[in-house]
Amino acid sequence: MKTEAMTLRLLLPYTVLLEEEDVRRIVAESTRGKFGLLPRRLDCAASLVPGILFYETGSGTERFVAIDRGVLVKTGGEVTVSVRHAALGGDLGSLRRLVEKQFLELDESERRGRSLVARLESEIIRETHRLSHE
Repeated sequence: MKTEAMTLRLLLPYTVLLEEEDVRRIVAESTRGKFGLLPRRLDCAASLVPGILFYETGSGTERFVAIDRGVLVKTGGEVTVSVRHAALGGDLGSLRRLVEKQFLELDESERRGRSLVARLESEIIRETHRLSHE
């Protein structure tokens, strides 16, 4: 009897960072909380928040990937994760060092841009809420 598995692809804007076959389970965090994917789970899409994506291969190896915001789409046995930044790590300790090096060294203009977008989103939500209650 063949064991079911998924194929996980991790896409960055400029490259395919990871393509792993024989993935047995995936755990990620969306805007609604942590969730798990198994091969027979229904197809879905989720907006991911920055954090750690965990997956387990058919051989039982556990792997961790630090990700930025992004989108996860599961279609059949294919799971595609598209994010702006990601770092692969063998264990959580090495991943922590990679994250400190890569994610925390984003250039200042990018951080200001993200801050501006967050403020604009907040203002739009507040204004929409205010208008809907008038």
